[in-house]
Amino acid sequence: MTNMKWFDKLKLQRLDLYIIAKFLGTYFFAIALIIAIIVVFDYNEHIDKFATSNAPFSAIVFDYYLNLIPYYANTFSALFVFISVIYFTSKLAETSEIIAMFAAGVSYRRMLRPYMISAALIALMTYGLSAYVIPMGNKTRIAFEVKYKRKKTTETARNIQLQVDNNTVAYMERYENRSNTGYRFSLDKFEDKKLVAHMTARTITYHPEERYKWTAKNWTIRELANDKEIIRSNKTVPLDTIIKIEPTDFLVSEGQQETMTSPQLSEYIDKQKARGIANIKPFEIEYHKRIAMSFAAFILTVIGASLSSKKTKGGMGLSLGIGLGLSFSYILFQAISSAFAEQMPVYLAVWLPNIVYAFIAVYLYNKAPR
Repeated sequence: MTNMKWFDKLKLQRLDLYIIAKFLGTYFFAIALIIAIIVVFDYNEHIDKFATSNAPFSAIVFDYYLNLIPYYANTFSALFVFISVIYFTSKLAETSEIIAMFAAGVSYRRMLRPYMISAALIALMTYGLSAYVIPMGNKTRIAFEVKYKRKKTTETARNIQLQVDNNTVAYMERYENRSNTGYRFSLDKFEDKKLVAHMTARTITYHPEERYKWTAKNWTIRELANDKEIIRSNKTVPLDTIIKIEPTDFLVSEGQQETMTSPQLSEYIDKQKARGIANIKPFEIEYHKRIAMSFAAFILTVIGASLSSKKTKGGMGLSLGIGLGLSFSYILFQAISSAFAEQMPVYLAVWLPNIVYAFIAVYLYNKAPR
């Protein structure tokens, strides 16, 4: 019986479906409109590059724009959640539909239920896109930009030193991404702070098709045990070996974090922390920002509904103006807060805008007309 009562409470009524349809319809229409404008401006800006680089039309559509659209849709999601709520709620207030709801015995809290359901759907969509869909699409889009828009990528790294595991340290004088080859490689293994094995190779080549597989050429291995030294070397026969490092561990390109799914980001962050590598702030920011941006849908929905649910003489103009100011200030606050992640814990820097605006949401909710 208890389960049936919960089901009855969660069952959507005509009012819920009406508000959800208004919310999501306005949201998706606004997103589609801004994306169409962005695509037109972007195409006009880059049409010369597309022509001079002989980019195929199919690649422009499917590799570039089809992956650019979800990226911008997710970027502007918080803004258009806010605008959508204020727009259609102001319309409901202007036509006295909210007054009619209150007169029929619908409480303000009950009226917000379909708003929260819509926000939950948008939050799930936002997180799914940012955590899984967009990173995979960014790989294709960035590859297109490198090939046809001549976007620069990091192709080499020098003086690479990193910890493979707790007792093993690797070093490369230089690594070239185009040939997947590192030069003047060495690998040191320790036990109880004593060197027990030392490997050197003039070159070492990575095999992208098989994770952690490397081929060493002109190699030498020295093993030290019981005051004895065993030396093995070969200048002609390559040595295939498994070393738990890969180029993405040290060859970091700008925006690389945007091409990783959230599980890949989590694994990368944990692995780099275990190696003692400190320069992983952009990856941590990206990981936490995806979650924080999803929760923002709930906060901005409450703020938007609280601001615009009261009928005003001037129409929706004032509510829309305040809403736009708050939404842009939220985006600006988030950008500034992320920039200061070096001076504070990353999770605090990313979540601080949500915390501050959650207090604003509670205040406006308590002040909203009942």
